[in-house]
Amino acid sequence: MHEIAAAELVRRFRAMPHDQPVRLGKRTSNLFRFGTAASNAQLLDTSALSSVITVDPSARTATVQGMATYAVLVDATLAHGLMPLVVPQLKTITLGGAVAGLGIESTSFRHGLPHESVLEMDVLTGSGEVVTATPDGEHADLFAAFPNSYGTLGYALRLVIELQPVAPYVKLTHRRYGDAASATAAMTALADGPIDFLDGTVFGAVEQYLTLGEFADEPAAGARVSDYTGQEIFYRSLQARPVDHLRVRDYIWRWDTDWFWCSRAFGVQHPLVRRLWPSRFRRSDVYRRLVALDRRTRFSDRLHRLIGVPAQEPVIQDVEIPIARLPEFLDVFHREIGISPVWLCPLRLRGERSWPLYPMQPGQLYVNVGFWSTVPEIPGRPDAHNRLIEELVAELGGHKSLYSTVHYDEDEFWEHYNGDAYHAIKSRYDPARRLPGLYEKVVGAG
Repeated sequence: MHEIAAAELVRRFRAMPHDQPVRLGKRTSNLFRFGTAASNAQLLDTSALSSVITVDPSARTATVQGMATYAVLVDATLAHGLMPLVVPQLKTITLGGAVAGLGIESTSFRHGLPHESVLEMDVLTGSGEVVTATPDGEHADLFAAFPNSYGTLGYALRLVIELQPVAPYVKLTHRRYGDAASATAAMTALADGPIDFLDGTVFGAVEQYLTLGEFADEPAAGARVSDYTGQEIFYRSLQARPVDHLRVRDYIWRWDTDWFWCSRAFGVQHPLVRRLWPSRFRRSDVYRRLVALDRRTRFSDRLHRLIGVPAQEPVIQDVEIPIARLPEFLDVFHREIGISPVWLCPLRLRGERSWPLYPMQPGQLYVNVGFWSTVPEIPGRPDAHNRLIEELVAELGGHKSLYSTVHYDEDEFWEHYNGDAYHAIKSRYDPARRLPGLYEKVVGAG
């Protein structure tokens, strides 16, 4: 029962020594910060808060515990012909994590970010109190500052979110564009149209695809219904199939099987390896654990030195760029970074309000640009490519997500993420600083 599990979690939190830092104990993570937590950090086990409490088909809402993964949430809502307004791409992202961090997907051009569909949430604050935060209640300041706080103000124990109806299938149309300017113009027009889903994939400066998705009650007569959880790979289908159909659940998780395209780093896209690699291990959380293991052991670094391969700089980022500046960003990116493919996902805040710790402009259409790979390190400048991206994003009026590594100094960081607002909220809800500060967390322990 939720009330019992939540009360026990609060009891354990309050019983922990107040002179030692507290960290969230989670079985999975989708963060790409592999720093070492403080040796005296206490881990708060939240595994008992990982379920869907109720789904209300009439109100189109779900009441969900904070550590429930989207895989669990989607299964519960699809049973009622519903889904969350925005479902981030990977199955093990938790609802609380997507709200305290930032999530995005191909419905974000219409429905914004996951926190915008939250109606209320119970938050265990750093001071050990449980408060119910709503957009206009006593704790509206916490409700507004919770997105992009990454668990440094408190932990969501229970959330009530809005849902939307679904159809059994999604029809996909993949349109190719020969340059960033034409793809950008098309995306701008499509974002004001009637489609249900919209994202894009960049294979290079002259090969870019926009994928339009529309709910369908059934496939067109004679149309193929694809399955990309087996031998076939979704992102490669964009180049081969102008039109495709997926069952709605397969569409929602189309990126998870191959972690977008990053499974190729493990050889999983080779036909022989793919046949031998158990299907239950073809999923994003498995690949992420392999990366974490490699970062801890530095096996790849040692192997590269042994065979004479230059040291590699991980460049794993998601950034939001105002859509009019997207061609400029991609031009520099192709020339200076050169990672391919790259994901594009248009987004626009759902309403008129803004969110203080990630101050995007209401009404402005942005494009999330996602790129996740390594590039040869510049000798003596191990963070050069990441710093270039951070500087370029700022120059173009964009924002950078904090799930990955951060290379700002502290003053620069707070200029981008509204330090005055953050410190005021932190003082109210975690005056003893039992939880890490936002800058400390994203540049340190993770």
